[in-house]
Amino acid sequence: MKWTGLNELREKYLSFFESKGHLRLPSFSLVPKDDNSLLLINSGMAPMKKYFTGEVTPPRKRVTTCQKCIRTPDIERVGITARHGTFFEMLGNFSFGDYFKHEATAWAWEFCTKVLEMPVDRLWVTIYTDDDEAYEIWTKEVGVAPAHIVRMGKEDNFWEHGSGPCGPCSEIYFDRGEQYGCGSPTCGVGCDCDRFVEFWNVVFSQFNSDGKGNYPPMEHPNIDTGMGLERLACIMQNVDNLFLVDTVQNIMKHICRIADVKYGDDPKKDISLRVITDHIRSTTFMIGDGVMPSNEGRGYVLRRLLRRAARHGRLLGIRRTFLSEVANTVIDENKNAYPELDEKRAMILKLINVEEESFAKTIDQGLQLLNTYIENAKSKVFSGADAFRLSDTYGFPIDLTKEIVAERGMTVDEEEFKRLMLEQRERARAARKNAGADAWEGENDILEGVPETEFLGYGQFETTAKVTAIVRDGERVESATAGDEIVLVLDKTTFYAESGGQIGDTGTIESGDAILEIKDTTKNHAKNYLHHAVVSAGEVRVGEEVKVSVNKEKRLAIMRNHTAAHLLQASLRKALGDHVEQAGQLVNEKHVRFDFTHFSALTKEELLKVEALVNQAILSGIPVECREMEIEEAKKLGAMALFGEKYGKIVRVVSAGDFSKEFCGGTHIDNTAKIGLFKIVSESSVAAGVRRIEGVTGTGVLSLLNSTLQEIHEAAAALKLNNPSELVQRAGQLTAELKEKDKTIEALNAKLAAIRMDSLLAGAKDVNGVKLVTAVIPGAQPDALRAMCDKARDFSPNMVAVLAGTHDGKANIAACVAKEALAKGANAGQIVRQVAQLAGGNGGGRPDSAMAGAKDLAKLDEALAQAEKIVANMIH
Repeated sequence: MKWTGLNELREKYLSFFESKGHLRLPSFSLVPKDDNSLLLINSGMAPMKKYFTGEVTPPRKRVTTCQKCIRTPDIERVGITARHGTFFEMLGNFSFGDYFKHEATAWAWEFCTKVLEMPVDRLWVTIYTDDDEAYEIWTKEVGVAPAHIVRMGKEDNFWEHGSGPCGPCSEIYFDRGEQYGCGSPTCGVGCDCDRFVEFWNVVFSQFNSDGKGNYPPMEHPNIDTGMGLERLACIMQNVDNLFLVDTVQNIMKHICRIADVKYGDDPKKDISLRVITDHIRSTTFMIGDGVMPSNEGRGYVLRRLLRRAARHGRLLGIRRTFLSEVANTVIDENKNAYPELDEKRAMILKLINVEEESFAKTIDQGLQLLNTYIENAKSKVFSGADAFRLSDTYGFPIDLTKEIVAERGMTVDEEEFKRLMLEQRERARAARKNAGADAWEGENDILEGVPETEFLGYGQFETTAKVTAIVRDGERVESATAGDEIVLVLDKTTFYAESGGQIGDTGTIESGDAILEIKDTTKNHAKNYLHHAVVSAGEVRVGEEVKVSVNKEKRLAIMRNHTAAHLLQASLRKALGDHVEQAGQLVNEKHVRFDFTHFSALTKEELLKVEALVNQAILSGIPVECREMEIEEAKKLGAMALFGEKYGKIVRVVSAGDFSKEFCGGTHIDNTAKIGLFKIVSESSVAAGVRRIEGVTGTGVLSLLNSTLQEIHEAAAALKLNNPSELVQRAGQLTAELKEKDKTIEALNAKLAAIRMDSLLAGAKDVNGVKLVTAVIPGAQPDALRAMCDKARDFSPNMVAVLAGTHDGKANIAACVAKEALAKGANAGQIVRQVAQLAGGNGGGRPDSAMAGAKDLAKLDEALAQAEKIVANMIH
């Protein structure tokens, strides 16, 4: 049996089954498509379920794949053992109503014994206890020795998940040798020891379970196989676990070089090496498939894996960001099989680095606080309130808290933590509630029996309608009069109800002598459009016919901005790449606010390019078409769906020629030219990996232009310039003058500090044989404090100085220790930290020089007064 690399094994398998008439498909994305039952793809057959059920016709009846998979139930176990991992590749060959047991078994055996040249005497086959047909095929057709066939029960050798296709299976085992056995006389296939390794599962899907114990045979049975690529590589490379496989080892060796450690030397460090190796494989592939860090769903899985890997880097002594460097190796080891990793390399590396940097800002402070909580704990149960505080204030994940306290033999009070999290969500929900759709979620009972409202606003601004309900002060009423604030429900309307990021319409509704001013429009789950109104005059009654008039000017501005949002998304994808996905938007009459997935701030050039692409589409005068169609037809057209959004069978697609196609229920103009112009006003960060662009269109561009010109003229006047074109030059001159003055001020402050320092040094205290100076110096900034410390060190080799400067409501504390004082035990880093903590701050640094910050100015004098005691305790 020849040693074979993982990448070569993958290619051997896929090529072999291609030779047997199988269509080689690329791995499906880790993000399930049209399958809400899975967070992430976890098996080779998972993305092909609809082929097996017959809902979708497969591209060919014979298919072979190597599928990327993520399984997360055992995240906490990864690293603790060498068996557990979250990422793996699953080899598979599939038959959709074509070949069955005869071919599947023969080809599996041929691949193992002929292609891989596995010794026949070390291979074992298991079958379902009642599957005599499989026994006959394996022994009489394939030629497996009966002594190497093991019958097993339903739990081991019958594949079934609820109702649907199911059936018996055969598994192939490899005997690694007696040295891996448990020594028991009954040791054999199925034993829990490491001797017999199951590596290939061939499922014969021949029944259709109804979930109630009935198994009628399928007219066209299927074959579904699965073989873990890493597990096969372990056998072919004669190694004990996946972390020793060649490609995985190359990743681990990179981590070892960064941490300057060797795998196998220290069991604790080995755990960290395995964690980082596994998690960086998972996260690299997840980001490559478009998963972005977030606090829920698959984005939370990604963030959790990255943070766990980063924390184990700290345990290895790595004090800088490093995960993106290792991700480079992951990509290099896998790019031939998964070219999308190489194509998205820059995005993957940048996003990992951004997320690691973000976590690094909080992890040290969080760890310090966590350790304090652990030291002060009075039982083996860690406080849920403390866990919540770490999560809420420091962004410290509960999973990480649980893992760290478990290392100290403790558990977290998760019930208390969950209760506090729920209370926080309820508070946030209450704060968000307004007179909009959320506030009406529970009002369906009030409007029970009221038919849904017909929306006519896509094609018109006015209509006549009948009042079907009036709600005032939370109750149904028959009429309303001047001064009443009400919610009006009509049988039909042209008012758009807030949804999809587009705000609700405003306007007027009139009936006889009644005039109603509509302040907002929302809708409930029963599709009643809720017109939030103030009765300005007269009386309105249920059953009356009314005239409905949308504020046309405002709606047109909203429509321009909404269509511009579509053009913006298309332009962002063209300029930045297909990783851009909508992450939220707000469209009103003033501007468009568009949130999107991207890993870094846009450069000036990128912003100009995006803006130019949008305006090019506007000036091209592209007709905008809105059509309803079946969702499958929309997908064939290439229409973009909102990421994570659930859609019905019929969807509405808004198209601006070939430039932009999106699922959308909002209102739009009929030609891009009517947008006028588009101008980006700002670009900013919303969260890690999510950016925000705000822009204006049409009259909004004119308003921006006018206000900008006005500001330029006012600035020129303030600088006494007759010609605004001289503004830039004059601003440059002023900046240079101010810098020069700042230098002069700094020099004067340094002289004053030196004078002040002379008097302080003259009054230095003797503390156990060292000289100590402490002082609060109003207005002194960090540079001045450092200069004063330098002077103190030069004054005497036996000097310790602790100086605080206050500026803009904050305090900075500097400490220095001269050479002889240092030898006697004084430590500037420890001194400044202890003093700062007494004033609500923190900090540290080298033994001879350190800085800290403090928040509570009222305690600053008291904190400095304790410096004498702190220093005295250090001197020996």
